[in-house]
Amino acid sequence: QLQLAETGGGLVQPGGSLRLSCAASGFGLDDYAIGWFRQAPGQEREVVFCISSGGLIHEYLESVKGRFTISKDNTKNTAYLQMNSLKPEDTAVYYCARSPIVCFDNAEYFDFWGQGTQVTVSS
Repeated sequence: QLQLAETGGGLVQPGGSLRLSCAASGFGLDDYAIGWFRQAPGQEREVVFCISSGGLIHEYLESVKGRFTISKDNTKNTAYLQMNSLKPEDTAVYYCARSPIVCFDNAEYFDFWGQGTQVTVSS
């Protein structure tokens, strides 16, 4: 059974850190690219990062450069999004999704999605 399960969201103060996890089951991260997306209320879903099956990292969002990083552990079949120096504008639901081909900066190329985890940055 295919599953992507995001965990690690929550409420954090500005300047704080969170690490999101995306645990995959039913397929291997060594065969698929994994993207991290976010969607804030009333806004379009945007792609943040993507990591290819071979571990190549694609960074798409200028506003998170130097603060967020993506990684994965194929032995745990889990991808991660490390978020540091969080800002209120990072508040969103964060999703992971898989791409059967390569990384794209377009959500339509991702064929399976997790349920999302809420990240709220507020004092």
